[in-house]
Amino acid sequence: MTDTPSVPGPRRDMAMHNDWWTSGWEHVLPRQAFPLTMLIGTASQPDFTGSLDDLLQEIFDGRWDMIGGDLDGALTFSWPDEEWDYEEGPEGRDANEAKRWETFGAMLTAAGFPVPQTVRDLSELYLTWGLASREETPDGTRWSMPAALPLPGDLLPLDAELTKRLDGIRWMMRTGPLVDTLINYLVDDLAEPQEVLTSLDRLAAATGRDADDVRLALTALVQAGDAQVYRGQEQADAERLEAHRRFRLVMNWDHLYENRMHLSSGPTAP
Repeated sequence: MTDTPSVPGPRRDMAMHNDWWTSGWEHVLPRQAFPLTMLIGTASQPDFTGSLDDLLQEIFDGRWDMIGGDLDGALTFSWPDEEWDYEEGPEGRDANEAKRWETFGAMLTAAGFPVPQTVRDLSELYLTWGLASREETPDGTRWSMPAALPLPGDLLPLDAELTKRLDGIRWMMRTGPLVDTLINYLVDDLAEPQEVLTSLDRLAAATGRDADDVRLALTALVQAGDAQVYRGQEQADAERLEAHRRFRLVMNWDHLYENRMHLSSGPTAP
């Protein structure tokens, strides 16, 4: 009987934490934080036990260019092999990198945390911050991540500009799908009305959302200048609309199409 040569099994699928983009950490940490989070998310799968080095060896034979090689690779705020965008950073890559490190280092030092230099250092900070947990069990090392990642502003003294930016990102990610659903209804079912007499309850029934979701969508549209809501002749506060009370929704379609790059053309996820 001829021995059948062994065939390598399929590579393990990588897993990314759903809360990564909403949390805003990618705008605070060095670039390698993204692949590190993906690596820890993958290590947190129930069928894996071992160190991050073990997982790196299993999936990438010990070297992953995206993370800088291995866990002892240096952290950076830009990808060294990417062409530099001088419009966004006219000072050049080196000066921008130095400035980012100065700001990042001062922020961590002020909060009493060590400034990481390598991916491994950053993984230890993940444990300190509660972005990940590591437990030694009889079966080996087990990794896990919380359902909701702690926010950068809960752990670090972010400046006002970055705080505002992250708040805006979270608001857009929270309201974006809700706005798309409402706009799709107004476009597909009502043929882009200039105004419509309606209520939160009616819009909720028409879009399959609840009244609170519709209220958020209307608030986002009003804040963006894409719509106004009126009770009678008086402008109303979208955030304070009652579910059953009628109001006039007045759309500014030109502004909406000019400022929104695209509209969702299909059903949005709940």
